[in-house]
Amino acid sequence: METILSPHSFCPVTTPKSSSSSSRSLLSPCLLPKTTSCSLTKTIKNQVSKSETTPFSLPKTWATHVQHGLAALALSIAINFCPVLPSDHAMASEFDILSGGPPADYVIDDAGVLSKLTKSDLKYLLKDVESRKDVHINFVTVRKLTSKADAFEYADQVLEKWYPTVDEGNNKGIVVLVTSQKEGAITGGPAFVKAIGEQVLDATVSENLPVLATDEKYNEAVLSSAKRLVAAIDGLPDPGGPKFKDNKRESNFKSKEETDEKRGQFTLVVGGLLVIAFVVPMAQYYAYISKK
Repeated sequence: METILSPHSFCPVTTPKSSSSSSRSLLSPCLLPKTTSCSLTKTIKNQVSKSETTPFSLPKTWATHVQHGLAALALSIAINFCPVLPSDHAMASEFDILSGGPPADYVIDDAGVLSKLTKSDLKYLLKDVESRKDVHINFVTVRKLTSKADAFEYADQVLEKWYPTVDEGNNKGIVVLVTSQKEGAITGGPAFVKAIGEQVLDATVSENLPVLATDEKYNEAVLSSAKRLVAAIDGLPDPGGPKFKDNKRESNFKSKEETDEKRGQFTLVVGGLLVIAFVVPMAQYYAYISKK
């Protein structure tokens, strides 16, 4: 019995544990290649996916640059061959003035011809006369009129738009200067016209505004007009305005009478020279022969 059981004594119960532990220790290294292979597989897949997406991204970038280039070329052609007309800006400015309402500083220089000093002087002058005489005057400059035929129609339109009722526009006046047409206009309510007088209004429109605007002296044209209107409101003597200069230039061409006179003198001179040229040598030759 002992000999039979002795072989079993060499196989204790702990033997399977050791075998199992040894098997675990042997299996654990086997797990490492599996994880490594998985990471390698993922890396390869990522590299493959990147290599597959990269070729497709390049054409998109190239196509985008081409589209931007074509768009820039089309914009350049449109700017060069389809320029914006100045009349569009002028028309927009006209309606902007109408819709904007009366300015707080009495002046709208849409034409951009007035200096800061002129604007400051106008504001002081017009504010002072309004505080003393209750007469409000606005000055407006525009480059060109497209919605109305002349400055008078546009001035009436501005007055009606800014002061729609008779009570609002009773003591209000509008002075418009159109730089391209070199003309101006003045309009206003009944109290405004009465305070200044039609004679001064007509003289300012026909003298101060057009005469100085013709010489492109826009600052002087506006400021002298304002001073003339304010003097009339205050009851002071009319300072007057500039007169049209006679720009007639002297002609370099001679008149018919002067030409005929010069022609006669020229004929006499030429005739005298011819006589001297022929007679004198012949006289000398005759004198030489007679001596012989």
